[in-house]
Formats: sequence, C-alpha cells, structure tokens
Amino acid sequence: MNSENGAETVGCCRRQLLRGAAAVGIAGAGVAVLSACGGSSSASTQKGPVTLGPTSDVPVGGGKVYRAQQVVVTQPSAGTYKAFSAVCTHAGCVVDGVSNGVISCPCHGSQFKATDGSVEQGPAQQALPSIPVTVQNGKLVATLS
Repeated sequence: MNSENGAETVGCCRRQLLRGAAAVGIAGAGVAVLSACGGSSSASTQKGPVTLGPTSDVPVGGGKVYRAQQVVVTQPSAGTYKAFSAVCTHAGCVVDGVSNGVISCPCHGSQFKATDGSVEQGPAQQALPSIPVTVQNGKLVATLS
C-alpha cells in the first residue's frame, strides 16, 4: 500500500467515524429532549407501598414533588394529605411544584388543583390520577400501582 492510498483510506475512515459519532450525538440529543417532555425512561417501576418521607416535608397549603417515585403530595389543610401522579396528563412531563393551591407543570403551563388533581388551567384535559397515601409513624406512604 502506498502512502497516498494509506492516507486516503485513513481520511475516509476518519470521516465515516466522525459522521457516525455526529449521528449518534444528534440521536442522543433527540432522546434527551423527548424524555424531558415525554416522560422519563427512568420512571419509577416500584409497586405497592413506598415510603416517601416525613410529613413535615409537605407544607400546609403547599406540596412536595417526589421525582424518583413520580408522586406529588399536597396538604390542602392541616393533617390532610393528597397524592397524585406527578406526570402531567398533557405531554408526560413531571410537575415541578405546588404553590397557592396549584400543582404546576413547567412544560406547557398546565395547572392542577392541589385538593383533587383536577385541571385548573390547560392545555391538559385530564386530572392527575390520584394515588392512595397514608401517614405511618410520621411518614408519608404512597401505594403505587
């Protein structure tokens, strides 16, 4: 093999490798964007009772999002806890917080009532699914299905 052909072969292979890497990078970025707005592939697959944390983590009139379990817990009045799926019914994004009696989704602005998960403001059309939650020894326990 002469040096010209060797250099041409190396250049060719290097270009193919770089093109392949670029394609993988673009595909990976697309997956990251889709997972940010369309739910997460690392979604919790836990079933049954799951301890979320102490009741003190959930303020009266507010709530807390448990991202790993994809659950949002609210406390509409002292000692009353409500739990809902934290996955927005519009596009599958995870809600990001609770304030002023409203659970908010950051992706498209959907809002849900903290008392019952019903739609306060669209584009979501369906309520957040309710999740059974109890208090055991000062901790919140959600029953995931």
